[in-house]
Amino acid sequence: MLDEAGVAEYLDRIGATRPEKADLEGLRHLQERHVLSVPFENIDYHLDREIHLGEQAVDKIVRQRRGGGCYEVNSAFAVLLEALGYRVEVLPGRVYRPDGLGPAMCHLALRVTLDETWLVDAGFGRNSRHPLCFDTSDVQQDPHGEYRVGAADAGGFDVSLDGAALYRIDDRPCRLDDFGPTLWWWRSCPDSPFLQELFCSLPLEGGRVTLKGKRLVRIEDGARTIEKLEGDEAVLAAYRTHFDIVLDELPHSVA
Repeated sequence: MLDEAGVAEYLDRIGATRPEKADLEGLRHLQERHVLSVPFENIDYHLDREIHLGEQAVDKIVRQRRGGGCYEVNSAFAVLLEALGYRVEVLPGRVYRPDGLGPAMCHLALRVTLDETWLVDAGFGRNSRHPLCFDTSDVQQDPHGEYRVGAADAGGFDVSLDGAALYRIDDRPCRLDDFGPTLWWWRSCPDSPFLQELFCSLPLEGGRVTLKGKRLVRIEDGARTIEKLEGDEAVLAAYRTHFDIVLDELPHSVA
């Protein structure tokens, strides 16, 4: 559990105001600030560094001012939410691939129970900016698009964006330790999507900025610009400028 100083430090990291109570208004504010402040990135996977969950991920995100994948970002967010009095459960998921659903336990999201139950996901890359309600199958409008959370025939819930399936979330909570085998696969298997391409992406108020290798893409107010960066110093500068990430080295795989 985060102490008061840790909570204040985390809130400062994401530019959030502490909610007066653990309610939906506060949850919406916290998720929005988290999504707009913490990049979805896989840099450490390409530097062959350890990936941590929960309280250890808090150190990376808050004190090192980094981002991460769903295992890191959402598990760290859970630590903050619990410290603020929210009832939080960790849910495993399966990501939709072009050939169908991927393996079990390959996504980590959160369920927060208030008067209704809410899907909280700040670490998918195409996740909503605000929590999504589990208790309706209607379209839910979000700044990032039209989302739907519908019961799947085989159990759990399918989450879609603008009609395209994103992932299936299991409604049975699990422990962070249960993700150990799949974390090893993400970090070690040549087929791991996180080892195929180096990326860092962050939503903007009116778009998104993404750095893949040395290719910088900005989308703002519908306009898209693409820039090919020349040299490691330009790439390091882009991480600092667009993501507030200060690195002392780049992966050898950057291209």
